[in-house]
Amino acid sequence: MDAALVDRVRAILALGGVPSAELQDGVQQVGLRLLEARAKGTPPRSPAAWCAVVATNVAADWHRARRRDERLGERLTALWPPGVAGESGSDRSGGEDARLLALTVADGLEELPEHQRQVLVLRFYADLPVARIAEELGVPEGTVKSRLHAAVRAMRERLHTDEVV
Repeated sequence: MDAALVDRVRAILALGGVPSAELQDGVQQVGLRLLEARAKGTPPRSPAAWCAVVATNVAADWHRARRRDERLGERLTALWPPGVAGESGSDRSGGEDARLLALTVADGLEELPEHQRQVLVLRFYADLPVARIAEELGVPEGTVKSRLHAAVRAMRERLHTDEVV
């Protein structure tokens, strides 16, 4: 993609609501899809129009992923009943600790890369075995294990940094 097309894709993504911090990733996704189309032997007749459509789809995908993450966070926080919190603001009860932990875990999940978040949620929230996760995602079991290891390590670092555990 030339500079003008990159600028156009970036503008479409921004108009589509993608945050500025993630615009470069979106541009790269569009560029990758263009390369894939050319590699398949089906290059678009009008790359500018094709990239505009793909950029719109990338923006929609970004919003879907954000809503999915928000729903996951809501489900995690909903696990803890609101009446469990203690009376005193400075004296945290066990219920408040559990609620804080759930919120921190939800925040930590949002910060993980998509592939790590997928395996972590499938393993620990959906309670699927590694073999089934590999089958569902279409990746080798070793890949699932390495992603799980990296995700768990990142979550532990996050939880210790936030002094939750």
